Amino acid sequence: MSKSDASLERLVSTGKCNCINVEEYAAQLRGLAEGRANPADARRRGKFYKALGEETRQRMLGLLQTREMCVCELITALSMTQPTTSHHLKILEEADLVKSRKEGKWVFYSLANPKLVEQLLGVKI
Repeated sequence: MSKSDASLERLVSTGKCNCINVEEYAAQLRGLAEGRANPADARRRGKFYKALGEETRQRMLGLLQTREMCVCELITALSMTQPTTSHHLKILEEADLVKSRKEGKWVFYSLANPKLVEQLLGVKI
């Protein structure tokens, strides 16, 4: 029996939990965690919230609400270096907030879901 199962058994023994079989209850709890607190889903949400948790990335999203922009336009608008701009765009792209397309040497970015960004930022397009 694991330490967590032993703790669960102590909880059951207090009468604060109305289960009969500790092993079955532990299995139910693990199934609940897999369905409602799935690690992959939590990682995806973490990336999403990380992307929104930075002022610069929120500003980028605001600019991209206006129109598709090349990296060089974002660099100029936000007075940032190319590596810093690319870093922020990568985080936004990993969170599925922006998408990119390449045209020759140029990379253009746009919102992946404009309606979602409108709701998140509270600004109409």
